[in-house]
Amino acid sequence: MRTHPSELYFYHSPAQPVDKQTLAYAKSIAQFVNSIDISKEKLTATQWNTLLIKLNLRAKDLLNRAHPDYQRFIAGKNWDEESWLNILIKSPNLIKAPIATLRNRAIMCSTPTDILKLNSMHLV
Repeated sequence: MRTHPSELYFYHSPAQPVDKQTLAYAKSIAQFVNSIDISKEKLTATQWNTLLIKLNLRAKDLLNRAHPDYQRFIAGKNWDEESWLNILIKSPNLIKAPIATLRNRAIMCSTPTDILKLNSMHLV
């Protein structure tokens, strides 16, 4: 995934109110924001894996365990890492929060203001 050094990539579901608020904050900290609607633009396993490495998380850590689809189809089963990646690809609606990347850093934005931490991270 080739990225421009000053471009913030924002992976989200626009239908979520928190995602809309977080996107507004993103536009306040970066001149260029590439908004990626994960419900429409399918990310590949490699792209998800790149995000996971930057986040220092596992695929299952991104998922909303309280979501009814998670409870119905995923909970209680043993999945390997490849299966978790496939779940991300096929069910991006289960992602619990938007993800933002800037340069080589990434953050999962549980609250809209979490994205502000990304701005301070790249100054270090």
